[in-house]
Amino acid sequence: MHATGRATDVAAGGGAGRAAGSRRRVGPYVVITALDDPRTRVPVPERRYIARSADGRHTVLLSLPHEGADPRPFLAEADASRHLLGPASAPATALAAPGEPAWYARPYLPVLPLPTALAVHGGPLPERTVRALGVALAETLAVLHGQGLTFAGVSPAAVLLAADGPRLSCYGAVRAAAPDGTPRSGLPGLEPGSLPPEQATGGRPRPLGDVYALGATLAYAATGHTAPERDELPAAFRTVIGRCLTRDPGARPQLAELIDALAGGDPSGSAALLAPGWLPGRVIAALAHQSAALLTAEIPAEAVAAPLTTATPHRD
Repeated sequence: MHATGRATDVAAGGGAGRAAGSRRRVGPYVVITALDDPRTRVPVPERRYIARSADGRHTVLLSLPHEGADPRPFLAEADASRHLLGPASAPATALAAPGEPAWYARPYLPVLPLPTALAVHGGPLPERTVRALGVALAETLAVLHGQGLTFAGVSPAAVLLAADGPRLSCYGAVRAAAPDGTPRSGLPGLEPGSLPPEQATGGRPRPLGDVYALGATLAYAATGHTAPERDELPAAFRTVIGRCLTRDPGARPQLAELIDALAGGDPSGSAALLAPGWLPGRVIAALAHQSAALLTAEIPAEAVAAPLTTATPHRD
C-alpha cells in the first residue's frame, strides 16, 4: 500500500477549500469535506464528513447512514454511544431531531482513519505504533465491557488516529447492519476480515467478538491486511494476534492478557506508549495539514441558506 496524492489531499483535509458552492447542509451543519477516501478500498460502516455549524463556531465529525440503509438502528446505536466511557471512546454528542434525516456528530479534532494513515505512511505502521494502538484500544474496550457493553464494530475504518491517541468510532456497526439471527457476511460497510465468525452468521455480539475484531484491526495496522498469513505478521505480534483471530471465542485472550502482552508488562499501559513520537512523522504532518486546511475553509452564504437535504454531501 502506497500513499497517493488523492488519499493525502482528501482525507487529510487538502480539499477543504474547494468546490464550496456545492456543499450541503445536514442538520445545523455545512459539510466541508469527506473524512474517508474510497481509494483505500476499506469498507466504512457510515458516511463520515468534517462539517461546521452555519455560524462558524463549531466544527464536528459528522456521520450519516449509507444510502438506502435503515436509519433507525443507525440512530439507536449513535444514541447508545453517548454513554460510552474510556479514553479512546468517541461518543456522539448531537443527533438528528425526530423526523429529520439521520445524522449524528461529535466534536472535531484532527484525525485520520487508520486506512488513510497507512496510505499516508506508505505501508504498515511501525511496531511501536501498533503496540500503542493495541493497548489503548484494549484498555477502552475493557472499560466498555465493564459497563456491560459490546462495541460490535471494531474495524480498521472505525479507528481514528489523533496526535494524543486513537479514537473508536462506528459504535454498534454490526448491530446496525442487521439484527441478531440474520447473516451479516457481505453487508455494505462491514469489513469481512474484522467481522467475528460468530457475528457473521448472525450471532449476538459479545465481548470476545470485540477481541477478534481488535486482533484483525491490529493485523491490518501491522501488515495492511485484516486476515494475513501467520508468517506475514511481525514476529512480535504473531502469537498474540494469532490468538485473537481464533475462530473459537473461548480460545481468544482476555483483554488484560492482550494489554500485558502488547505493553511488554509495563504497568503504565498506554500512557507510556502514547508519548510523543508514537505516530510516524508523515501521519503527524497529515494531521497538521488537515487542521490548517480547515482553518481556511470558507462556508458560502448559499450553503448556509440551502434547505436540509438527504442527498450525499459533496466529496471534495
